[in-house]
Amino acid sequence: MRNRSIPGSAGRVRALRMLGDPVLHARCEPVTDFGPALSELIEDLFATMYAARGVGLAANQIGVPLRVFVYDCPDDEDVRHLGHLVNPRLTRADEIVLRGPEGCLSLPGIEAGTERYDHAVAEGVDRHGEPLRIEGTGFFARCLQHECDHLEGTVYPDRLTGRRRSRVLRAARRAPWSAAAAADSYV
Repeated sequence: MRNRSIPGSAGRVRALRMLGDPVLHARCEPVTDFGPALSELIEDLFATMYAARGVGLAANQIGVPLRVFVYDCPDDEDVRHLGHLVNPRLTRADEIVLRGPEGCLSLPGIEAGTERYDHAVAEGVDRHGEPLRIEGTGFFARCLQHECDHLEGTVYPDRLTGRRRSRVLRAARRAPWSAAAAADSYV
């Protein structure tokens, strides 16, 4: 029997969508139904994120175009942040801008130095519709910004320019998980 107190233990691992899939490049719809299907989606997101060894996962990365993401991510002081956010909006991203390595479960094995703010605040609700405010610094701030971007139809290569962007897209086209036509259509 699965332990329901551990996030994802009641979920099933779903297939990840890869760069070039149209669902990753479209703005997600707000959640309006806070019933059992939402709780099941959140459990599936956790199960999939853990199976892929990620620190965050947005619903559109498993093909569900809804404004939901989960996270299990440390900050720069190694404090663990664990939870989910429904209908999030980034309400603050400020302070220092840092370029740091960023990867994505929808581009497995590919990283690039990506600029992000070192402080971020996201607000939304939980699976029951109760208000949530999540504040992060360092790596966790990067995670919050990355996942909020996903729900807007933005993947981290969209934030890159020049040779850095070209290198990531070339690596994506050559990756074993790539459908070359999908990656080429993205460029």
